[in-house]
Amino acid sequence: MTNFKYPKAEKLKMKNHISVLFEKGKWKSAENIRIITLKEPADIELKNNELGVSVSKKNFKKAVDRNRIKRLLRECYRLNKDLYRQSFGEKNIAMLFWASKKMPESFREVEAQFLQLCQAQKKKEKNPQQ
Repeated sequence: MTNFKYPKAEKLKMKNHISVLFEKGKWKSAENIRIITLKEPADIELKNNELGVSVSKKNFKKAVDRNRIKRLLRECYRLNKDLYRQSFGEKNIAMLFWASKKMPESFREVEAQFLQLCQAQKKKEKNPQQ
């Protein structure tokens, strides 16, 4: 049975974790979703994956809109956590971004893009020559 929780231990909150992620992380994108990841950072002791979510204030002036998109991104991660772990591996830190000025139509649109991002990463892991 899969674990559909998003507990506090999996939330990326610490400032030093975020700064290490931006210094050493690798960017990937699929349509309107971008992710920056760092696998098993040597500087940080991780017990499991840590994921944060961010939406630009420049693109979405209203907090209501930013919060809606963040909820959608967190829900995508929560429901597809197993696929995310298969694609990006265990013990990593990551941050998801919505990289478009357009408000997503529905949860399905966001989830499809998240799944596309995971599938692309999974293919890249299988074929490291590309």
